[in-house]
Amino acid sequence: MIDIGKVLSGHGKYKPEHPAFVCGDTRWTFRELDLRTNQVAHAFLQAGLGKGSHIATLLPNGRPLYEIYWAAAKIGAVVVPLSPLLRGSGLHNLLVSADLSLIVTTGDMLPHLYALPAATSDFFSTRIWCTDEVVTARAIAYEEKCAAAPHTPPPDPGMLPADLYNIIYSSGTTGEPKGIMISHQVRALYMSLFANYFRIQPESTILHSGSIIFNGAFLTLMPSMFLGATYILQEHFEVKEVIHAIRTEKVTHTTLVPSQIVQMLEDPDFTRDNLPSLEMIMTVGAPLHPAHKKALDERIPGVFYELYGLTEGFMTILDKFDYPRKGASVGYPPSLMEIKIVDEKGTALSPNEIGEITGRGPLLMQGYYKKPELTAEAIKDGWLYTGDLGYLDDDGFLFLTGRKKDLIISGSVNVYPQDIEAILVKHPAVKDAAVFGAPHERWGETPVAAVLCKTTSRPDPEELLHWVNERVEARFQKLSNLFILEDFPRNVAGKTLKREIRDAYLKRQMDGTLH
Repeated sequence: MIDIGKVLSGHGKYKPEHPAFVCGDTRWTFRELDLRTNQVAHAFLQAGLGKGSHIATLLPNGRPLYEIYWAAAKIGAVVVPLSPLLRGSGLHNLLVSADLSLIVTTGDMLPHLYALPAATSDFFSTRIWCTDEVVTARAIAYEEKCAAAPHTPPPDPGMLPADLYNIIYSSGTTGEPKGIMISHQVRALYMSLFANYFRIQPESTILHSGSIIFNGAFLTLMPSMFLGATYILQEHFEVKEVIHAIRTEKVTHTTLVPSQIVQMLEDPDFTRDNLPSLEMIMTVGAPLHPAHKKALDERIPGVFYELYGLTEGFMTILDKFDYPRKGASVGYPPSLMEIKIVDEKGTALSPNEIGEITGRGPLLMQGYYKKPELTAEAIKDGWLYTGDLGYLDDDGFLFLTGRKKDLIISGSVNVYPQDIEAILVKHPAVKDAAVFGAPHERWGETPVAAVLCKTTSRPDPEELLHWVNERVEARFQKLSNLFILEDFPRNVAGKTLKREIRDAYLKRQMDGTLH
């Protein structure tokens, strides 16, 4: 039997006064967190939910979202965390396809839910719980339901290792979001495997300031619960608040996406002297440019980890002790996982040959929810095909070159946007860069760059274009155009939506408004 819902109950019994959870004004011990999640679990049971019921959360970071994760685990319900930024048809399609028994959301989301086509059905009159104090007659007060429920442990749901715990919808940066089915067994492996690789201990303090609806959050959320460490959840990311929390709470481990790290590096207080307790800063979600890795390691030496991976169930880890000699890589697979670089025919390639990254191991998803054809495309003979390109060096470390769908083919030559982006961010005025392919009459495609500038300076686009084109390694890497943006469109996980940048560029090109 593997039942992650019992982990919290154990801490509530054996270490009841240890600090468990901090968020805003909430500071709970494990006993308090255990009793509260018992109440939430009973409220769900009283509403007719139980093992296998799908509960969607349309919630920002906060106490309700965190407690629902553990309350659902206690009754065997399946949590379907959805982005509160979803709107319109995208939101409607996910709600309909996820076979939901309940939606828990905020008052701000109610107008968007009631505007959907499905709002005419009985579902929306009986199955929405609202976490706000003031709700409409069409929603049920979540806090009232939970407060009226008993504190006693809920009945044992009889969990099996293969029973689902999550359906995590992919961020949709490369197409339609897909529901990734993750079992209790996989989440239990997250607890133990990543606790070891990130050197988390029962005395550790974990800080998370990004959205916990995405799988990257579970890389530390699960180990912290497994070991009974303290977990601090911030309601939103703000540089000064992160620095303050690390300093005052003596945070040992935190996870930041690349765009957050870039912002942290702009603050002069982000230093080892100010933050001596830190043992790990891990980046996930997208590649961190080598220049930013170097800057981070200079500010706070010896704490940098990088995890490359897919929610579908394959990862590599660049350990902080490997960074000095393999800093341009994303590490190698943890024990029990295997990696293989393959060509278009699925044939394994030799070291230093670029191909598609494939992997296998015990963290593999059960599949995409109700999409067997897409599952069969992603998993072949037990190997997950990532859609990412890279190569293994002679020591077996993985180096990323980009996504297959981002690959630019210019004059029949493969151009990897990441190579050009790595050069651009070395310019003293450039904070971030996104390179994509645009149609070209002669070459088929040609590289174009969008750039974010640091607050202290804003270079002339033509001068910056000339600067980077002088430094690229080959003629086919030269940019045909470069433009400056105030910010990049990103999803709630912090990933740059390069497709949106490209579409806006092409539209301006067609409209004749491009300069």
